[in-house]
Amino acid sequence: MADQTRVTLEQSEMPEAWYNILPRLPFPPDPPLHPGTREPIGPDDLAPLFPMGLIGQEVSTDPWIDIPGPILDIYARWRPTPLQRATRLEKALGTPAQIWYKYEGVSPAGSHKPNTAIAQAFYNKEEGVTRIATETGAGQWGSSLAFACALFDIECKVYMVKSSFEQKPYRRLMIETWGASVTPSPSTETNAGRAILDANPDSPGSLGIAISEAVEDAAGREDTKYSLGSVLNHVLLHQTVEGLELRKQLEKAGLQADVLIACCGGGSNLGGFIFPFLEEKIERGDGLRFVAVEPASCPTLTAGKIDYDFGDTAGMTPLLRMYTLGHEFVPPAIHAGGLRYHGDSPLISGLAEHGYLEAVAYPQGKVFEAAVQFARTEGYIPAPESAHAVRAAIDEALRCKEENSAETIVFNLSGNADFDLAAYDAYLNGRLESEV
Repeated sequence: MADQTRVTLEQSEMPEAWYNILPRLPFPPDPPLHPGTREPIGPDDLAPLFPMGLIGQEVSTDPWIDIPGPILDIYARWRPTPLQRATRLEKALGTPAQIWYKYEGVSPAGSHKPNTAIAQAFYNKEEGVTRIATETGAGQWGSSLAFACALFDIECKVYMVKSSFEQKPYRRLMIETWGASVTPSPSTETNAGRAILDANPDSPGSLGIAISEAVEDAAGREDTKYSLGSVLNHVLLHQTVEGLELRKQLEKAGLQADVLIACCGGGSNLGGFIFPFLEEKIERGDGLRFVAVEPASCPTLTAGKIDYDFGDTAGMTPLLRMYTLGHEFVPPAIHAGGLRYHGDSPLISGLAEHGYLEAVAYPQGKVFEAAVQFARTEGYIPAPESAHAVRAAIDEALRCKEENSAETIVFNLSGNADFDLAAYDAYLNGRLESEV
């Protein structure tokens, strides 16, 4: 069956439990620390921000966590997502490798983000929460949570990084169409935002700043909880539906992956993609490679340091041990490709620190060059974030060409660019600035 070009699953084959990597880690995880005491935090410390259902998942040592029926019912609107072979791209590259991609752009929001947005909205609704505050960088997370909150009749407030708010009006309109309100960050609505604007009235914003605003918003209201679209354990847990489906699809096609590739900002799509393959990675060693791809404008894994750092600019969140560029880092306004967070998931950081994960960074010109080549051969126009994975997959395929190696390369096409075409406009018309 390895000569087929599309592998699908029946809805009856959809995962019914999330894969929890915590009890399977080959190294001890580092605990989050209280921002004031610098001591390990407990569930009560997180209760003002998150519902207990999600807090329990954050620290759970159960190897599998059942997916509630209402979440499965919503997932079934677009899941399982297809695994497709990029045969036209292979031919254009002249590579002996097989290139496969798991396409998450078929969700209503156009990306992988609803996998956790739906779950987070569900657990908040179960505990009577009526309003959720969050941040968004390029807009994929904000639009996904707005979609999820609409399904569960929860009010949604989104603080959107100002540079993205200005560059991506259609993402903002998606958020508003699903009923959420969106504010460019830094804003005058919070103490954190006002402090940034006082220091720099022209601040383009950053995810760290937007997180500070959303956390302050949630902590100041009884009816509101906070929601994060990446980094935390429970978020990556929800995304493992991707990797679990992929395992079944590879088995169905009689394939064994040699390299798994995904873009990486905070780590949710990467973690969801590779976590279910960790035990295979440990068994096969270098025979199975995990590759994280990040932008040269925000090279957390490739140029950051691993240390305890705040998840937000104002220092209100717990300290996480992660690869970080520093919580005051602000990516350049010229950066068009998403993946803007200053740190990475502690779980992803641990895999990188202990040698289970490789990382590579690309300037955005090289990324969009690959995205256009993919679009002109395979048809799909990748989200700017996802285009980073396309770039790495092409480079891996070219390496295989040089080495005459018939490897199986699988990458996560984590979203489409239907609402992110302004960056393509800049690239195609020579206005996209290069970082390096």
